[in-house]
Amino acid sequence: MQVLRVICVCCILAIQFSIAQTAEVTAKPLTDADIQLLRSDIQADKNELITHVMQFTDAESTAFWPVYRDYARDQHKIGDERLQLIKDYAAHYDTMDDAGAKNMTQRFLNIEGRFANLRQEYWPKFEKALGAKRAAKFYQVDNRLTLLVNLQLASEIPMVR
Repeated sequence: MQVLRVICVCCILAIQFSIAQTAEVTAKPLTDADIQLLRSDIQADKNELITHVMQFTDAESTAFWPVYRDYARDQHKIGDERLQLIKDYAAHYDTMDDAGAKNMTQRFLNIEGRFANLRQEYWPKFEKALGAKRAAKFYQVDNRLTLLVNLQLASEIPMVR
């Protein structure tokens, strides 16, 4: 039953994040304030899911959450770049040429690389807070959430013409 609940929360999280991240691609535009509110709700859901799956001890919780808050803040900064890329893609979708496609692809690759670098940068901090095995479990959770969000984004963003 717990696994089913976790899967449901992950799906809801992915859908909510997709709405926030693809606001400019859809017909109903959202304001930056709307997007910020949706992202706050998503982060709260993520925190709940992480808490549920990880089942932290008091000591782990005390050590983990300050590191995670910094990690989430840094993820959010990179996410802002991803959101801007999606907005730019939507704005230039009908008029994109080879140079525009190359520029957007380079930006996408840079963003993906920054997410990978962020995980590498924070690994020692999570390992110190939780130990290697528990930090690895957190990275599994984080990776699965990222995969769900990316899958939802990919299904919402049209392919280059």
